[in-house]
Amino acid sequence: MEQREDRLHMEVTVADHAVEVRATGEVDIATVGAFRSALWAAPVRPLLRLDLSGVGLLSAAGVRALVAAHLRVRARGGELVLLHPDPVVERVLRATGLHRVIRIVDPCADRELVPC
Repeated sequence: MEQREDRLHMEVTVADHAVEVRATGEVDIATVGAFRSALWAAPVRPLLRLDLSGVGLLSAAGVRALVAAHLRVRARGGELVLLHPDPVVERVLRATGLHRVIRIVDPCADRELVPC
């Protein structure tokens, strides 16, 4: 399943126990709707993995969408984890304190990059 806007591309891969959403581009006021829609449309699984390695910009609207997605996934008994964010995005996650709320993991080593 794919959603595409000019500045944001979302790709969803579904497995038995996890859904992986890969975002590429910019998450700002113009693209946050597509970002949010892809997260909302993801099938319910125990784990929602959001790959942010291709995101070069995460605005306040994107941060709000991440918080909402985190709350929605938790309400369903699941967990949202963020995979290897771009350094610019990681600074936003740290500045907002979101790295303490949503785990950031290294999928290769299956370990946390930023402690909670």
